[in-house]
Amino acid sequence: MRLANRKRISAVNGEDSRLSAHFTNPFTHELRFSPVQKVKIALMTVTLFPVRLLCAAFFMLLAWPFAFVATVGRTEDAVEPLSWWRWLVDLIIKGIMRAMWFSGGFHWVRVKGRPALASEAPILTLAPHSSYFDAIPVTMTMASIVMKSESKDIPVWGTLIKFIRPVFVSRSDPDSRRKTVEEIKRRARSEGQWPQIMIFPEGTCTNRSCLITFKPGAFIPGVPVQPVVLRYPNELDTISWTWQGPGAFKILWLTLCQIHNSIEIEYLPIYTPSEEEKRDPALFASNVRRIMAKALQVPTVDYSFEDCQLSMVKGPLCLPSHTCLLEFSRLVRKLGLKVGVTHQVLQEEGKKACNRCGHKLSLEGFAEYLNLPVTETLKDVFALFEEHGQMDVREYVIALSVICRPSEYLETLQLAFRMFEAEGDGAVVEDELAIILKSALGVEDLAVGDVFRAVDTGDKGKIMFDDFCHFMESCPNFMELYHCVDEPSTHTCSGLEQPTTNSFCPDFSPQDQNTHNTEHSKKHD
Repeated sequence: MRLANRKRISAVNGEDSRLSAHFTNPFTHELRFSPVQKVKIALMTVTLFPVRLLCAAFFMLLAWPFAFVATVGRTEDAVEPLSWWRWLVDLIIKGIMRAMWFSGGFHWVRVKGRPALASEAPILTLAPHSSYFDAIPVTMTMASIVMKSESKDIPVWGTLIKFIRPVFVSRSDPDSRRKTVEEIKRRARSEGQWPQIMIFPEGTCTNRSCLITFKPGAFIPGVPVQPVVLRYPNELDTISWTWQGPGAFKILWLTLCQIHNSIEIEYLPIYTPSEEEKRDPALFASNVRRIMAKALQVPTVDYSFEDCQLSMVKGPLCLPSHTCLLEFSRLVRKLGLKVGVTHQVLQEEGKKACNRCGHKLSLEGFAEYLNLPVTETLKDVFALFEEHGQMDVREYVIALSVICRPSEYLETLQLAFRMFEAEGDGAVVEDELAIILKSALGVEDLAVGDVFRAVDTGDKGKIMFDDFCHFMESCPNFMELYHCVDEPSTHTCSGLEQPTTNSFCPDFSPQDQNTHNTEHSKKHD
């Protein structure tokens, strides 16, 4: 795949020049420390860190009895007038939570703009969502959030969650999405009787380099929303908790080891939807995202939760941070080519590609192959594979297999070997292995000479699929060991705690939550 063509694609799509000049994967986060910073962290680990951790735990436990008393006898689905004593408890818990964040090093919480009343904007949309520390504005306002129902059963934390009267999503209920939408509509149209609802419309964590696609959940009710943007203007970004990068505890440890941490919460003007936006939540979401991106001075990129799965892949073919496959996935989704792609369909695509004479296609031939008209989006897909005016359709099939079944890399490699075998013996030569791996990883330059020689122990000049599989099993980190990729990600692709669609990144999409929770262990913010 051609990294050099990203600039052209970004220009065609009208994206921000910063993105076209330097692509950033929003789902990865890399931390590098200078020797001085390492010494500081070591000192803080044995001095400040344990004190802050104990203080934070103390304040959370201190808030629990107040939250418990306030929730006794209160029904979850009925609106009740806020009595004076509940108002007092609310004030006390806010103070305790602020003390908890202060003890964690968040000495300065800068608030800009005027927070709207619930009667003015029933829904607050917060972005970018990058960490469990995004809970700070929630605890400052005690606004409701959308979260999975299992969270209310967590000791101590569950009681605090129930106090803010969240909208619960049940993973076990197939009708949960519809019920959640109806509940949000009911609360949003109560004319301020219910607390405001805070929603992170991205639905997942990013590294704050851009704003990814907003899910429509916050915009379906068609009521005014207040956009809220978050910034962490710290010298060292120990906040971001993404799909590739430091795990949850490491983020907590590094953040508590900083002398101080800053967060800016900016309330933008209330956005009232037009009649067209009320009928089209996707348009409503897109327009709000554009305003928030302008305030943050970051680009917008049409990636979504499903693109995170590419960054979640584990194993020897873990994708590097500068992969083109995220862009390829976005374009393919835009063309509707990911719909209905199964294992059988990919096998048929592989046979179809092998039947093409020479495998090389022009733009018009590629459009004919896909049975699609030549559009700008199709040109963008072609540009990712194009070389001297033509593309190898087998590279397209390999990349399609990766994005449609990212965790099944062995099946993708087997398909690739079948497409590239020259004599029907299932073997490929060195140049063909380089093309296969470049397409599977979404990178431009790949040095596979040493890898090929390590597999080709008999010096036959070609290797079989089974031989390559055995090699990967015996040397799972061969990409790093043999320095295959010019700019490898410094993150290991196994043993990482991953951010979840959880308490503070919900958009009540049970399908997303089920997909994630099935494939990965459950984590809590």
